[in-house]
Amino acid sequence: MKQYKRPVSVLVVIHTRDLQVLLLERATHAGYWQSVTGSQEEGEPLLTTAIREVGEETGIKVLAEGLVDWQLSNRYEIFAEWRHRYAPGVLHNTEHVFSLLLPAAQPVTIAAEEHLRYCWLPWREAAAKCFSWSNRDAILMLPERMSEH
Repeated sequence: MKQYKRPVSVLVVIHTRDLQVLLLERATHAGYWQSVTGSQEEGEPLLTTAIREVGEETGIKVLAEGLVDWQLSNRYEIFAEWRHRYAPGVLHNTEHVFSLLLPAAQPVTIAAEEHLRYCWLPWREAAAKCFSWSNRDAILMLPERMSEH
């Protein structure tokens, strides 16, 4: 039986105190830049999903205390080309936003099957480079969210 992705995911904006933001370029779509994202596995708490995805996509080991749950979710239509990953009839995904503050921009170890390369950019530039409106909006909210770190 085919294992479908759950239409629930996390978005983790990784940044520094001076608002440098880590972006990853999708392997399947050169030119599509994003923060860490990933689908929740069955029975997995969202915080655990965020920790797992950060580790898988960047090699950064993070503890639960390092992540801030923004208590913000976005619902969006799944791109047609990715719908085959979901059960028939599933057209929307609900994404939950988290952030991770690092002391400085640092090299990361990307998952080659998921991403081509990474970069650190000032927050406004990072927001402008994102293909996803929800990712862009989250990055633009970073300055007001800094007090939560």
